[in-house]
Amino acid sequence: MERHKYTLDNGITLISIENPAVDLVSAKFFFRYGTQVETPEQAGLVHLVTAMITKGTEVHTAQEIAELIESRGAVLSAEASADYLVINTKTLTSDFASIFALTSEILRRPTFPESELELERYLTLQGIKAKQERPFSIAYDQMQTLLFGKHSYGLPLLGFPETVSQLTQAHLQTYHRQYLRPDHLVIALAGNLSPDRALTLVQEYLGDWHTPHPAPPSPQPPQPQPPTHLHIPKATQQAIVMVSYPAIPVTDANYSAMKLIATYLGSGLSSRLFVELREKQGLAYEVSAFYPTRQFTSQLSAYMGTAPQNIDRAKTGLEQECQRLAETALPPAELDLAKSKLLGQYALSKQTNSQLAQTYGWYECLGLSVDFDQHYQAQVQAVTPEQLQHTAQQCFQAPSIVIVSAN
Repeated sequence: MERHKYTLDNGITLISIENPAVDLVSAKFFFRYGTQVETPEQAGLVHLVTAMITKGTEVHTAQEIAELIESRGAVLSAEASADYLVINTKTLTSDFASIFALTSEILRRPTFPESELELERYLTLQGIKAKQERPFSIAYDQMQTLLFGKHSYGLPLLGFPETVSQLTQAHLQTYHRQYLRPDHLVIALAGNLSPDRALTLVQEYLGDWHTPHPAPPSPQPPQPQPPTHLHIPKATQQAIVMVSYPAIPVTDANYSAMKLIATYLGSGLSSRLFVELREKQGLAYEVSAFYPTRQFTSQLSAYMGTAPQNIDRAKTGLEQECQRLAETALPPAELDLAKSKLLGQYALSKQTNSQLAQTYGWYECLGLSVDFDQHYQAQVQAVTPEQLQHTAQQCFQAPSIVIVSAN
């Protein structure tokens, strides 16, 4: 499917993907950086911005915005990750111009009203409290701190009770003014909309949005942290064991090999961890591995939910399965199966207009070329057993380990 890329004078990047198969248009308004810009003292700020940005503008109240969206059967939401903040819309093609106009207003003129902020702050605090009751969430958040220290990658998305409680309307307004700016904006439109029409809409509603000066400082990569083992007491019947290693960013030449490692280890019921540790040894209630795509240093984490009496065997098993890839080249047949699984999952992740807009807008936010999609698939196919083993050797050194259990 052909993609068109445009850059406006004010720095906005537009990626247009025409797909007339269904009379819908999905739009993703990405702002670069996301929670990367948070400090420990303002943890949770970007999440609160996403919760509040659709709650009122200089023209419309939160109720009016909700009614406009629902009257057209449209979708409007916002979310944040480490590397971006995104506002999502989806609607019929016939309604897209009006929804685009409303979304542009939300981007440029949000008010973050105090009455709405009080409620969203309360809901966030409740969300933090709920996470503290889930052993996996406890292990994950603590692992981020071990791997990334005081860098924003090490902060929980929702923040801490003490930081969220002191975030004010002024904090949200300052963040919006500094970071939600046209030269940070990537718009990805996918659906029954021509590239010319897409460009016309962006120029009409956002072309006169002036880039503020000066630009805020760019986020810096996290500093390496020493491997650490941590046990967190928690009254729970199921223990969580998480073994994590710092891993390469998306821009590294071995990124595709790292994705294959994560797929081989932890993707699905045929994965190495599932077969060896759950099916053969009966250690795991659940077991998997994940490798988030990040602009800066990422992580390869393998984790298991297990009975408390199996903690030591679980930890040893997770480490050994990772280390095995560093010590022994993966047989070509097993590597080919991992490639088929990874590329199949990748193809399925680009079936809808929303998925297409997400994929290509995200790539652009990460500073990758518009052709990264094709390059990535070719690179996956080209990975050799030797390249995968070399990548594993670079990654699987001394791990950090977090255990959450009752004893």
